[in-house]
Amino acid sequence: MCFSFFKTNKSIAIDLGTANTLIYSKKHKKIILNEPSVVAIEKDTKRVLAVGNEAREMLGKTPDDIKAVKPLSEGVIADYDITEAMIKHFITKVFGKYHFFLPEIIICVPIDVTDVEKRAVLEAAINAGAKTAYLIEEGRAAALGAGLDISAPEGNMIIDIGGGSTDVAILSLGSTVVSKTIRTAGSNFDNDIMKYVRRTHSLLIGERMAEDIKIKIGSAIPLDEEETLIIKGRDLIMGLPKPVTISSEEVREAMMESLMQIVECVKWVLEQAPPELASDIVDNGIVMTGGGSLIRNFPKMISTYTSLPVRLADAPLESVVRGAGMALDLLDKLKKIDKAVR
Repeated sequence: MCFSFFKTNKSIAIDLGTANTLIYSKKHKKIILNEPSVVAIEKDTKRVLAVGNEAREMLGKTPDDIKAVKPLSEGVIADYDITEAMIKHFITKVFGKYHFFLPEIIICVPIDVTDVEKRAVLEAAINAGAKTAYLIEEGRAAALGAGLDISAPEGNMIIDIGGGSTDVAILSLGSTVVSKTIRTAGSNFDNDIMKYVRRTHSLLIGERMAEDIKIKIGSAIPLDEEETLIIKGRDLIMGLPKPVTISSEEVREAMMESLMQIVECVKWVLEQAPPELASDIVDNGIVMTGGGSLIRNFPKMISTYTSLPVRLADAPLESVVRGAGMALDLLDKLKKIDKAVR
């Protein structure tokens, strides 16, 4: 009984994202950590100097002997050791340095992640201090977090646009029926903007400035009143810092190829849907989650290309981690859940 109490208290869900890591506490029923997936290390010794918010502040500003890195790329682990250190740091931040009971953890991964990548995530979680580690696909977690009843015998469709990957899935009876993951997501939009500004304005800007542009004036379809924004960077011709004005039309043009890749992915999944589930989706519509879905009018753009109702989840940035937290109570009902035990 005592052990069961502490086990429940230690159960957490982790959305290990390319851009941000979120942790949901089963005990508190809320998100208890939301920090950038960034780690600052010494180049020579590989010693971790900072993690999360503190490390993000160092991006693009570090001296030669220090580098700030994102250990996840396109939704999967790019650097195993640094990812493990990051998970360990966040677990310690949540539970304290001398926590006695090891946590039960469920971690979200892209739908089409390979067995090797799955093992890497599970091993990183166990080595970082988990007693038991589970994996759940981001699509299923996002659907649960968005309030969809994926255990019902009907089709539900989810589009989860994260920082490094986009998961599109049709779910029924607790399992994924049709799905596709593409490595086009929020980070691609940022890179598109950086390249466009460099090409058309001869201005070099960083990732944080590009993300700021995307959030403030980015849109998927024309706005009723187009907007402008003054941005700052380094002039590639003169080599000096300078401000430039960029318009929402330009930002949309910069992102359009990536936006259309996601639209084509959605259409492909719909084309593979069994007829009965396709009928359900006509009635139920499509739900969008993830930070990338927050680009203005993106649901409207997808609705235009699919002729289906598309809506944004109530809390798009939190749907995946909240759904993973809910999955901790549904492990016996959900199919194909990978597991590792210390």
